[in-house]
Amino acid sequence: MLILCGVALPAVLIIACALVLAGYRYGLRFEIRRRTPVPGLPSLPALPPQRTSGPHREYVELSAAERAAFAGLMRRLSDG
Repeated sequence: MLILCGVALPAVLIIACALVLAGYRYGLRFEIRRRTPVPGLPSLPALPPQRTSGPHREYVELSAAERAAFAGLMRRLSDG
């Protein structure tokens, strides 16, 4: 009986929490979708406009000595 309570009770609690959180998430999403702007009020965005692309990639050319030092460091780290 004690083992059954130790397994069944947490399982029931986990399932109940998952159902409550799923319902809350669906309700929150539904509430956001239903929201309409009030006519006559200016829109105040919560976040500034986001860039559609990421930052520019940087590339640095390594010298032969730097490449050799990096290869030695990688070998030393991979040996453990």
